[in-house]
Amino acid sequence: MRTKTLTLPIPARAQWAMGCLLAAWLALPFVRAALEQSMLRHMLLQAPLLLLAGACLAGGMGPRLRAAVARWNAYGITGLLAAAGILSLLMVPRALDLALVVPAIETLKFALLLLAGAALRLSWAPAGLLMQGFFLGNLLPMMAVAGQLYADSPVRICNAYLLDDQARLGEWLIALACVAAVGWLAQVARTLVLREERALAAESQPELQNQ
Repeated sequence: MRTKTLTLPIPARAQWAMGCLLAAWLALPFVRAALEQSMLRHMLLQAPLLLLAGACLAGGMGPRLRAAVARWNAYGITGLLAAAGILSLLMVPRALDLALVVPAIETLKFALLLLAGAALRLSWAPAGLLMQGFFLGNLLPMMAVAGQLYADSPVRICNAYLLDDQARLGEWLIALACVAAVGWLAQVARTLVLREERALAAESQPELQNQ
């Protein structure tokens, strides 16, 4: 059975190289320091770039490896659950603090985000609208609640960052959760409209042949 996955008009080897180069660039000490200096850049720039690197690495997987992954990732359920768990864990303020001072935690953060990016790439298309909705329905409210906590807290939740930086991150998290929800609902509406158009076209085809 052929497995469905998100496809890009880029050769698999090129995607693999892009993922490796992006991950290596993000691991450079001066790049890490620049991104992790701000709480906003730490969560909303470094983390998404690592997810992108993981997605590119997944795009470079060969057919055999992709088929092996698909055997334990039916309908994208396992991959989306793993990605949701990883992203939820990395929203915990203590995780951000530890990543800045414990090299092992920083390395683990990088590995987990790469894994989450790969899992999302391999799982999103097979999941379909139902599982996608379940995934976003759990992750986006959690993201908005975390953002509200960051924005409203009168004290620093992360010891490494200033209160203004924390509040700004909270506002961005709330806004991004809302934008992601609206974007996905628009995608659902478009998909349903296209399905209805195809169904009507299929029904009208026999009538045209009989005329």
